[in-house]
Amino acid sequence: MTAEITALDLEEAGAVLAAESARFASFGWMRGTSGNLSVVLTRDPLRLAVTASGHDKGELTPADVVLVDGQGAAVHGGKPSAEAELHARVAALTGAGAVVHVHTVASVAMAHRHPGGIVFKDVEMLKGVGQPAHDVEVTLPVIANSQDMKVLGDRLEAARDPRMPAVVVAGHGLYVWGGSPRQARHHTEVVEWLLELELTRR
Repeated sequence: MTAEITALDLEEAGAVLAAESARFASFGWMRGTSGNLSVVLTRDPLRLAVTASGHDKGELTPADVVLVDGQGAAVHGGKPSAEAELHARVAALTGAGAVVHVHTVASVAMAHRHPGGIVFKDVEMLKGVGQPAHDVEVTLPVIANSQDMKVLGDRLEAARDPRMPAVVVAGHGLYVWGGSPRQARHHTEVVEWLLELELTRR
């Protein structure tokens, strides 16, 4: 462990991530072992607790977490998600305290229909991501997928809209962030609701 982060800190973060993962898994958004979550533990240097790779996200325990650095490399624990590097990039880029990555049908389907971005307007639920419900168009960016997390991070950085705390990776799923795990959860649920609404409309 590090001087700034204790074993108890990591266990407490693991308990939060396990609870959040179970919630998302219950919605069918983290099927099999898909998806991953993270929470920032320190900002300088950047350290995140990330869900461990290869685990059923509906059955995580507080021990199923890995401490990673600002490049997503393991500092303590087992094997982090392959996408830990992108979580760290999002946290550094946006100042987020937590990042959620889920694989939802609506995000993949809508990105296929709207590869240039998904536009939302005149919907009350936009307030859930801090935007007016009317008279404003907000675009959820869509970026092409890559197995190279640096490439994916560059695409996310270039495409992101500060008004929308989320990005869809085409053919893959949804990345969402917030100041805390709770806010990241709320943003995820709101963005997914908006996606499901648009999918239903069309």
